[in-house]
Amino acid sequence: EAVAAEWMLEFACSCLCRHLAEQSGPEFRRWKDVAQAVINGLSQIPPHQKKTVYLCQLLIRIAEGRNLGLHFENDRRISPLESALSFWTLLEKEEIKLEKLHEDIRLLIQIQIVAVYMEKRYFKEAAEVLERLFTDSESDKPLRVKLTTVIKNKDPDVPLLRSFSYSRLISKIKCYIEIFMKENETNFLMQEAKKQVVSKGLEATAWPLEVNENDKSDLERRQRFVLSIILLWDVLGQVLQKCKTAALMLTSSLFWMYINCLLGLNNIQNVEKRGDSSACSRKRQRWTEQEDSELKSGVREFGVGNWAKILVHGNFNNRTSVMLKDRWRTLSR
Repeated sequence: EAVAAEWMLEFACSCLCRHLAEQSGPEFRRWKDVAQAVINGLSQIPPHQKKTVYLCQLLIRIAEGRNLGLHFENDRRISPLESALSFWTLLEKEEIKLEKLHEDIRLLIQIQIVAVYMEKRYFKEAAEVLERLFTDSESDKPLRVKLTTVIKNKDPDVPLLRSFSYSRLISKIKCYIEIFMKENETNFLMQEAKKQVVSKGLEATAWPLEVNENDKSDLERRQRFVLSIILLWDVLGQVLQKCKTAALMLTSSLFWMYINCLLGLNNIQNVEKRGDSSACSRKRQRWTEQEDSELKSGVREFGVGNWAKILVHGNFNNRTSVMLKDRWRTLSR
């Protein structure tokens, strides 16, 4: 369950980053619910995933930054952006690089916290939050004085607020996301699959765990490698069943699409369609009644089109997912 939760958190975070960057509101909201449910289910945050959790929470709050009716904290005075600022502070503590970008984003969040209240004409609240945000340090004093003047004049359309706009904040967040994703690229699911293979004794010494992307002809080894990842599907199912959030009831096709991307199975299928010489050199085998029965059973259970999933769950004699698809087309006639 812990393995599945870590993978789901990592995958949900990458989806949040992508959909925020693409400004895909409905998809972002769907993955927001997924990420929040997984985070809420953690008994404690693993040290190596602190940044992932903080980033998810930051993005969720940034996306709702202008919604003053939404509260993430028990203290209802705290707006979504002020809550986001607390998570940005935690992220800063986890990193020692990107000082200039950190400073820019912190400043933009602080100014936008005040600006959102100003836009809604909540001038009293804007003055109160200004007192909470800025200390009496000399470095904060010039900006604090400017913002105090803006609030007193009750004019939200001033050059200061326009130059530190919400769109500029989103743009800077996108820059940070891009850097974060590059620096935190992992193959977490693949690594855990390897551990499972070894722990379960699934002939780990009989075939290499490392998949050679250049070896296009070795389909059987790749298919058997998928079997090790199937072990993770079971624990992932446990997590999904325990979650009450409807958004977490993800279809299994999402998981299999991800597996196909990891293993390059789609590329292998394309090679077969083009008539790869090594694949075509195999001796053509007749389909047995048992294989047809396995195929029909797989289609009933997983549906037409889920050939990779049917393949690894069924008992087939050196078949590929493309062969399953072609055979089903023949049987359907």
